[in-house]
Amino acid sequence: MIPKVSLWVLMIFGIIAAAFLFLGGNTAEGYEVAGDILAVPNFTNLFLGTNYVYFLLVLLVTLFFVIVAFAGNFKKDSKKAIFTLCVLAAFVLLFVVCWFLGSPEKLDIIGYEGTDNQGFWAQLSDMMIYACYALVAGVVGCIVWGAIYTRVKK
Repeated sequence: MIPKVSLWVLMIFGIIAAAFLFLGGNTAEGYEVAGDILAVPNFTNLFLGTNYVYFLLVLLVTLFFVIVAFAGNFKKDSKKAIFTLCVLAAFVLLFVVCWFLGSPEKLDIIGYEGTDNQGFWAQLSDMMIYACYALVAGVVGCIVWGAIYTRVKK
């Protein structure tokens, strides 16, 4: 009951934030980008803040369930507990490798004059992009492997 209600509440907040972003109009004055005026939605900060909160919730809930699974498996079967730690270590290793693949060099973005496109933030963005690529490749690989495995097993 609680997970279903939580899902609906979070989904409603997400839909409301998206509706504000897309239907809330644009700022009166836009930003000039390469000679053109770029309209910026009024509720961009609300939408981004909502997504930051969702990301933090996902991170905390995932860590909570990993710890609960580890504790439960450790009581029943220590091999499963070690496997849980190995999976967690693999994810940490993936993000560390992706961090070092990222570049802290400044990105030239037309019309942007801030400093958030270089150094730590640029490398963090690259890390997230590379991690997404690796995770999508892993999902596709698991789907293909699962299809082959079920065909061979029959």
